[in-house]
Amino acid sequence: MPAVTHEQHKKGDFFVDYEEKVFEDVKAEPGQKALVTFHTVAFEGSIGFVNLLQATRLLRKGFETSILLYGPGVTLGIQRGFPTLGDEAFPGHQNFNNQIAKFISEGGKVYACRFALQALYGHGEPSLIEGIRPISPLDVLDLSLLHKRDNAVIIDTWTL
Repeated sequence: MPAVTHEQHKKGDFFVDYEEKVFEDVKAEPGQKALVTFHTVAFEGSIGFVNLLQATRLLRKGFETSILLYGPGVTLGIQRGFPTLGDEAFPGHQNFNNQIAKFISEGGKVYACRFALQALYGHGEPSLIEGIRPISPLDVLDLSLLHKRDNAVIIDTWTL
């Protein structure tokens, strides 16, 4: 049987060259826009949180960035907490809320479909994180079309 002769890894060790950047650091040109759409359920995998981080990165690169929450995506924008709103019931419980609040505080826009909010998930506009703009279900397609017309960067997040 083979023997393992390597030393055990220690805190502070690294396995990859995390400093090398292969591609240029792209920044937005004046007036460039980005849209990140979310049709995914909060806490059902990492895609929702990862693309919130991507939206924040696009914003910091200078893109006029918007987030669209529709269908199950509205669950990312709902206030949560336990035992009261804002309380973190477990580590990471407020990840979505905190990241959305940070995105808005840095100038990003977040829109949530009113149809999904009420008809699908039984919430009203007061349930949304402060700063999220509720929109008509008829605006969902138009928001995407406006960004396509403006040649925006569009990241669609579809996960069920």
